[in-house]
Amino acid sequence: MHSTRPIRLFAVACAGLAAFATLTPTLASSPGADVRLTNDAPTTSGYISNYTMVTGNPYSDVALDHCSVDRQRENEPAVAMNPRDPRVIVGSSNDYCAVFDNGNDANGAPIPSGPIWLGYYRSENSGASFQSSLVPGYPGDTSPFASRAHIRTASSGDPVLTWDAEGRLFAGSESSDDPAGTKKTFGDEWVATYENPGGVNSNTLNDGKEFKRSVVVAKGASAPNLLGKFHDKTSIEADRTQSDCSGNVYFAWSRFNTIFSNIYLTRSTDHGVTFSKPLLLTQSVNNVQDPDIAVTANGNVYVTFDAVLHKGNAHTDAVMYAKSTDCGATFAPAQVLTTFTNYAVVDQLVSGGAARDCGDLTSACQSGYSFIRETSSPRSTADQAASPSDETVYVVVNQAIPGTETPTGTTFGTMGSGTGSQSGAFFMRFDGATGTKTSLALIDPTDFTNHQGHQIWPDLSVDHGIMHVLWWDSRNDTCYSPARPIGNCADKSVVAGLDVYATSSTDRGATFAAATRVSDVTTAPNYDQFGGRTVPFGGDYLWITSVGQNAFGTWTDWRNTVAGNDPRSPGGNGPFGPEVHQCRTLLNGSYTGDTCPRDGGLDQDIYGDQIP
Repeated sequence: MHSTRPIRLFAVACAGLAAFATLTPTLASSPGADVRLTNDAPTTSGYISNYTMVTGNPYSDVALDHCSVDRQRENEPAVAMNPRDPRVIVGSSNDYCAVFDNGNDANGAPIPSGPIWLGYYRSENSGASFQSSLVPGYPGDTSPFASRAHIRTASSGDPVLTWDAEGRLFAGSESSDDPAGTKKTFGDEWVATYENPGGVNSNTLNDGKEFKRSVVVAKGASAPNLLGKFHDKTSIEADRTQSDCSGNVYFAWSRFNTIFSNIYLTRSTDHGVTFSKPLLLTQSVNNVQDPDIAVTANGNVYVTFDAVLHKGNAHTDAVMYAKSTDCGATFAPAQVLTTFTNYAVVDQLVSGGAARDCGDLTSACQSGYSFIRETSSPRSTADQAASPSDETVYVVVNQAIPGTETPTGTTFGTMGSGTGSQSGAFFMRFDGATGTKTSLALIDPTDFTNHQGHQIWPDLSVDHGIMHVLWWDSRNDTCYSPARPIGNCADKSVVAGLDVYATSSTDRGATFAAATRVSDVTTAPNYDQFGGRTVPFGGDYLWITSVGQNAFGTWTDWRNTVAGNDPRSPGGNGPFGPEVHQCRTLLNGSYTGDTCPRDGGLDQDIYGDQIP
């Protein structure tokens, strides 16, 4: 969801630049064609109710009808491959496909009051194609499955997905907006469960297909404008090991209030029917977010997260972790795993105040650039199929590469206003049993060596001894500079600048294969599609999933966006915008709302591909 995220403090931490292996760049994309998960255009297969998907009985509603044709925004993808049957892959995202399902205003502009919801995108052919749907329980859902949703929200986001070992799929979410239409933003956390309609011993191709329930696991304070107690930044993992903890589901998140944040975790021991009282994991630190959960083969649970550590006037960015050896019932005090150099874009609004993303009109920044928000966010995992004696946790994080600091000459920066840097995807390995660990090291040094490209939002998956890693990479950005945002040229025009790259390792990250370009199209992330067409947004993560050597990755993509000019800001600021196609009329001295929001200006999609 286009949610709030505190602007991070900036500190330089030491980290190794040595890579585990020398990699060779490639401009060709992976053998597979990019696949669209979000079929929300008239030329696609559209959206279908989960009720119809499971039973074959026809059902639709206003939301699904709009989702099938409205060409709306989707971002922050999650994806999970069925460990019992890799042919079954399910994806999700913040899906805006029904946001214009509630009629028009007096000037004919569709009203953006419909739900932002969790998508459910299902493939039963190893990701060759996807059937698009929504998690039941959205406003306007009157299908027989709607009554199984026991949540209180008009909008949801930050989707996360995991499978257990018996064909159940779990989808976690944060939520906001009051179904009654008040300004309350509940900020609840909830988890949905999908099962095989034929039962655990049925055809595995139907695993995770039928929506069974969604339940609230933590309630927010219902304060307006995301104030008060608000839950965000979700993570989920199921135990698929042979340990005594097998079958447990763990769900973690960040709880924000007006000053601090903390990490909480809850667990289910009955396949998602109920969840335990939330457990506070960060009793000695309180400026934390971005939890991720790793379950090692012996059933131990590790929750990693990033933190800003304070000592006097000094601030240090760190990856911390909390460990449980009793199936998530209790956790030892959180410890520092490593420090890193935070990479986070920042600027100054023309109107005053700091900004983490910049666009036009009220979102215009003094630098004149347009860019999505980017920051360092650690991800972690473990190989649940490893030997029970292997308690290795694998971690990736993008950070500002030490030594690449450079003055920007503008208010833009990545290490504070006025100082830029190059971002790289780094990897480390941690033995939770002995405490030994490797230093953070660049996974693919190609961009650093060639002084060309940023690497952001890395993610990883490890299964049966094979590790897969992917990230967004701007090595094909023709206007690249560590002093400017991705896709921004010196003359303030913008170009396409992002691709997805991936690599793999079969020796626990000691060496990595040559990185491969996964995306077929270099995409342009800086379109003004949010905030009333004033600011871009790409989300806070990409996602990769794997079962053995089979891997699939997903990303946010703008290849179908229709560029245009915003009449409220004549001239635009780039060869394709980044302003988007829109239709407004000057009426009584001011412009009407956009009367053609379904014509492609807001077309942002989720794409995916097999990872070599």
